[in-house]
Amino acid sequence: MEGLVRLAAVAIWVVAAGLGVYLLGLWLTGGGLRQQKTKVTRFPATLVFLHPALGVCSLASWLGFVVSGRHGYLWLSLSLLCAALLLGFAMFTRWIGGGRHAKGAEQGFPVIAVLLHGLAALATFVLVLLTAAML
Repeated sequence: MEGLVRLAAVAIWVVAAGLGVYLLGLWLTGGGLRQQKTKVTRFPATLVFLHPALGVCSLASWLGFVVSGRHGYLWLSLSLLCAALLLGFAMFTRWIGGGRHAKGAEQGFPVIAVLLHGLAALATFVLVLLTAAML
């Protein structure tokens, strides 16, 4: 059972990462980096790039845990995932709160892609937490 949860976490993580790459691509092609100087975007570049970097490092740590079974990788993965989730939540609230001032590249994000990315990330977190609880 525990092995299935580990593999399910990997599968859902890949879905979340794929959607994240899609959203990052939209932000970049929509002029997100160019808008940094004019403060049009509500997403600072540091936030935009640190969020996926933490997610990728967390996934790499998780894969280390799945392959080796070493608990240190699990706890590192969970810690990095928590940080990535917090940054993702910060971006989500900035995206939602755009209101009448919304002019940045992130305003072109498809709602379904944002919601699926967030739900997949949340499901990943729950599966990683369940695995930690089963130890």
